[in-house]
Amino acid sequence: MFTPHVFLNGMGLCASLIVAIGAQNAHVLRVGVRRQHVAATVAACILIDAVLIGAGVAGMGALVQASPLLMGLARWGGAAFLLWYGLRSWASLLRSDTLVVQAGAVPLSLQRALISVLSLSLLNPHVYLDTLVLLGTLGGNYPAHQRPSFAAGAIAASLLWFTALGFGASRLSEVFQRPLVWKGIEALTGVIMLTVAAGLILG
Repeated sequence: MFTPHVFLNGMGLCASLIVAIGAQNAHVLRVGVRRQHVAATVAACILIDAVLIGAGVAGMGALVQASPLLMGLARWGGAAFLLWYGLRSWASLLRSDTLVVQAGAVPLSLQRALISVLSLSLLNPHVYLDTLVLLGTLGGNYPAHQRPSFAAGAIAASLLWFTALGFGASRLSEVFQRPLVWKGIEALTGVIMLTVAAGLILG
């Protein structure tokens, strides 16, 4: 049975987690600016979120949270990944070729685009903390008949966000191709990634 307020709760909670610029979002932004395989990249991100959110709400989130080993792997693995990506973003500020993202400048095959988004999503342990554990546990706290509404709301937030990010970046590619704007995005990405990594390390 569809429950509107539970749907909106799921949407709001998911939105609060995915809107911040992260590894996955930065990749979607780059693909959008390049205008290469935007639809496939956006669809892959939404599908990954849908599968993980659904599995988390169905009970896997509670299982992961109950395992100190899995939680430790997700926590420290996520911190390491975010630390690496944050430092990588800051290092790119020192390179003169930071903005090699112009539309059509670098040929990108569909296979390479999908491998990149799958790697940045599924090899990032922090993704599992957000979807399987956090959203899964919160959604799992609802009565069984309301959990589908929560999951649907969370998935809807993912769909809206990645669609807007990918195709919005494509429409605004001329703005994002400006060196100062892109360097600002890289700097902000680095700050967010290192801040979240510190939060995981400090508990």
